[in-house]
Order: sequence, then C-alpha cells, then structure tokens
Amino acid sequence: MMAQGTTRRQIVEAADDLFYRQGFEHTSFADIARVVDISRGNFYHHFKSKDDILDAVIKTRLDRTQHMLADWEEEGTTPKDRIRSYIKILLTNWSMIKDYGCPVGTLCTELAKLNHASKTEANKIFTLFRVWLRNQFRQLGHKKDADALAMHVLSWSQGVATLGNAFDDYKYVKQEVDKMCAWLDTLSVRTK
Repeated sequence: MMAQGTTRRQIVEAADDLFYRQGFEHTSFADIARVVDISRGNFYHHFKSKDDILDAVIKTRLDRTQHMLADWEEEGTTPKDRIRSYIKILLTNWSMIKDYGCPVGTLCTELAKLNHASKTEANKIFTLFRVWLRNQFRQLGHKKDADALAMHVLSWSQGVATLGNAFDDYKYVKQEVDKMCAWLDTLSVRTK
C-alpha cells in the first residue's frame, strides 16, 4: 500500500501530465485514477474536486518554475547568460512543445477560455518569468525599460512556441532562438 503523501504526489504528477497532454477540461477523475492505478474512492480521499487537483498542479508548476529560476541564477555568470537559459528552454523542451505547446501558455489559455477561477493563479507562472526576466534586464542596467524587455522576451518566446507547435517545425524554432540570442547580444550593458 502506498503512503498517503506518495499517493497524493502521484495523483498530482499524473494530473499535471494529463492536463498538459489532454487539457484540463478533457481530463477526468477516471483518467487520473487509471494512470495512478487507484480506486475512485481512494482518489476522493485525497482530492474532493478536479479544481482541488488543478490548484495542486498549479502549485507544483510554480514550485518547479521557482527551482528552475534559482538554478539559472546559480549557473549563469551574467544576466545575459541567465536570459539565454530562458530563451533556450524552447529547444530543451522541444519534444513536448512540438506535440502539446508550451505547458504554461496552454494551461493559461485554456483556463482563460473557460473563465476558470484558477486562471489568475496559473498566470502567476508567467509572472514569475516576467519578474525574473525584468530583474535580469535591470542587472544589465536597463532599469527604465526592464519590464518592456521582459515582456518582449516572453511574448517572442510564446509566439515561437505556438508557431513551432502549429507547424511542427524545429528548424524555425532553432532559427528564432538564435535570433533572440543575437538580439540579446546587441543589448549594451548599461552603467549608471
């Protein structure tokens, strides 16, 4: 028998994957229970509603994003190196993006279409990226336009993910990632 924490974690992991691959609306309790191989009764012991599971999935994604950003902080020597890590995630995650789109973008878009109560919470993942990117641009000395630059990188990468998925075109994605990195290289490091 699985420990209670382990079962809950497995439910959240299965739901996270299924929400990404099938969409939140098209994933049922039965789908998740089947993946985890538990009875519906045991399932309801951990989560009373699909919205409860969604909240846990969003929290997991937020935590995962915070850890990834912390890793990029440690690994990147300069702000440009760290921003490049964000840009190159399009290539790192290409195998999933080509089939299902961006995990953040697809969830936020679906919840917005549904006018779901959790859409604001899901959008916090984009906010994490926005604030982190803004901080990187500020470190480059772009204090006044840091937020605009952060939004530019976010929108460019989301567009690339969407079109890369639509056309299943790795070459296009690679070309755009290279263009984003070249654009980044043209930004001067400003001092006071």
